[in-house]
Amino acid sequence: MVGMDSLLLEALAERVLVYDGAMGTQIQGADLSNEDFILRADPRHSAAVNLAAERLGGKLLDGCNEALVFTRPEVIESIHGAYFAAGSDLVETNTFGSTSIVLGEYEIQELVYDASLEAAKIAKRAAATYSTTDRPRFVVGALGPGTKLISLGQATWEELEATYSLSFKGLLEGGVDALLLETLQDLLMVKAGIVAANRAMDETGRQVPIFVQVTMEQTGTMLLGSEIGAALNMIESFPSVKAIGLNCATGPVEMTPHVRFLGQNSTRPLAIQPNAGLPVMEGGKALYKLTPDELAAHHDRFVSDHGVAMVGGCCGTTPAHIKAVAEAVGGRSHGENAHWQKVKGLFPGFDFELKSDEQASALSLIGCSSLYSFQPYAQDNSILIVGEKTNANGSRAFRDMLAAENWEGLTELARELEAEGSHVLDVCAAYVGRNEGKDMQTLLGYYNRHITVPLMVDSTEWQVVETALQCVAGKPIINSINFEDGEARTNRVLGLCRKYGAAVVALTIDEQGMAKTVDKKIEIAERILTRTREFGVPDHDVFMDCLTFTLGSGDEEFRAAGYETIEAIRQLRQRHPKVNTILGVSNISFGLKASARQILNSAFLHYCEEAGLTSAIVHFSKIKPENKIEPDIWKIATDLVYDRREFAVA
Repeated sequence: MVGMDSLLLEALAERVLVYDGAMGTQIQGADLSNEDFILRADPRHSAAVNLAAERLGGKLLDGCNEALVFTRPEVIESIHGAYFAAGSDLVETNTFGSTSIVLGEYEIQELVYDASLEAAKIAKRAAATYSTTDRPRFVVGALGPGTKLISLGQATWEELEATYSLSFKGLLEGGVDALLLETLQDLLMVKAGIVAANRAMDETGRQVPIFVQVTMEQTGTMLLGSEIGAALNMIESFPSVKAIGLNCATGPVEMTPHVRFLGQNSTRPLAIQPNAGLPVMEGGKALYKLTPDELAAHHDRFVSDHGVAMVGGCCGTTPAHIKAVAEAVGGRSHGENAHWQKVKGLFPGFDFELKSDEQASALSLIGCSSLYSFQPYAQDNSILIVGEKTNANGSRAFRDMLAAENWEGLTELARELEAEGSHVLDVCAAYVGRNEGKDMQTLLGYYNRHITVPLMVDSTEWQVVETALQCVAGKPIINSINFEDGEARTNRVLGLCRKYGAAVVALTIDEQGMAKTVDKKIEIAERILTRTREFGVPDHDVFMDCLTFTLGSGDEEFRAAGYETIEAIRQLRQRHPKVNTILGVSNISFGLKASARQILNSAFLHYCEEAGLTSAIVHFSKIKPENKIEPDIWKIATDLVYDRREFAVA
């Protein structure tokens, strides 16, 4: 991972850095002609570029600013130079749309790598011109959101990861100092972009910081409805992301509440690039009227009050805006107001791997998230409730609708669980005779868009788990890992947690089977925690399931099953207070009549909570509190849970 060997991060640790402003605004003012947007063969171009030029046969690529790195590289370099001259420490490459999705609209999708490579080289030349020993200048390889939203089914994960990875490879091989995902509107797109950036760094052997900037609309959410807390929770699960921020859509006034939230909660430095205010339509054109001094004044407050570490501008901002910003805050030492500034000593070199409880506790948002919202693991008035009816193994209604491919009905079932108060939904599509991976992909496409609570991906097949993780925005939970077949599958799934940013449920099962006694449950739990920590999964993202056997069989061997589980939960929480515990509550009453199951489940859950259970997979509307059950009935259930036997005297 990137540490203090990055000159950019060294500079960021010392002082406020200044970004550039809008590229598009400057291109529009560069007095370019149609000829500048026609790709011509040239000995200086790569073979791929010349082949594309011949194929296009002089076609006008109107609006394709990325093509200017081939046709007018000196114009792009002069724009970078103008921003450096104005005081920028960082400039972004002219690659906002350098993906196959955008370039494909101009029929030059094969030039993704070449466009990114050339753009990086151009920006690096400008940086070299203005760099000094005392003040190096940096280039950030920037990619925008494209024109298709994955959460709406307009693009696939495979398509996005492949093209963003290829573009990032070109930028890395062109020498950029960091990678930036900006103007992002869809959290699933954010995740795909981060995975692609990590892949590109692995494939090129170059490790640089990743920066992520989302766009918050005037509605107060991202375009698809995501709250800023959901974005932060998901992004912070990726240690390779070194800074988090906002850009575009609004001016600094509208951004202020979100900047404040990030300042109060983010462990990463903040990067803020507002538009020059909201656009005003005059004469059929959108004009941005925020003056350079006004933008500088807002950034002064952002830096002073909210700990913003990288400042710049987006639409409508010019070198004049950046000059004013640089004079106001450029080079300023960081304060101590923001959360990231208070905890930065725990993350030397901006290394956000969570290696200790102290580091993990520095996170403000400890929990999971969906496309829309953040869900804390620690609830104010209850344990974390995981709805269980969206599971082919536990719900006949779910199974029947899955067989009929009634996706709308399955979505309505999930909405019912949401309405009943479930904080998370456990989703399992394993049904004999059907393609689990395909069903999970289709189902999660619906759930990702229509369900606001986070999801728990439930599958025994790691391939299905990976497919699911590519369908779910936010930070999900994987259910589950164990050692039943050794450690290979567990290691594979923990690798997926690491790659995609997910928590995990762990079952106390080893090669000898499901643990029955307290000691065995604790032994397996300790072994599991050794593995999760090796993979960098913090303890609070591990949900240990100490499991239980049914008391409904009457089998003497399992009469103490309830007590053994309760005591295992108690001991585990004493040993590892940061680890979460979870339980499929209804297993305790399997085989009993429905009325008896409700009573036994309620009592068992009550005592598990007393022992320290933090979450449960349960049909919560069927759980009754102790004061709603007759005392003599409650005593019978309690005696059964604790295997207390009273015999009548003849």
